[in-house]
Amino acid sequence: VQLAESGGGLVQPGDSLRLSCVGSGFTFGSYDMGWVRQAPGKGPEWVGGIASSGYSTRVKDSVKGRFTISRDNSKSTLYLQMNNLKPEDTAVYYCARGWESNYDHRGQGTQVTVSS
Repeated sequence: VQLAESGGGLVQPGDSLRLSCVGSGFTFGSYDMGWVRQAPGKGPEWVGGIASSGYSTRVKDSVKGRFTISRDNSKSTLYLQMNNLKPEDTAVYYCARGWESNYDHRGQGTQVTVSS
């Protein structure tokens, strides 16, 4: 199982970023997928997830209305669209296979820094 994230960077408050994660070594479309983030000095935090079919998504309250999760099973790719970014969104973002604390694999992560 390999999960490879990309798309992170340094942005200003209010900006947008789209993260991508390509999965390989497993049948991507058969698994619920999600995003986990870890801010400096804090533990991992489940950001949100999407069902294997793509028809159901859920995100944590603090990012609701700003973050959207989607997937393209034909490309084995998971996305996280982040709008109106805030400094408190600064973290390493990981793609994870599974749902909430039940994920069993995650990628190497991509750094997102929101700062003026």
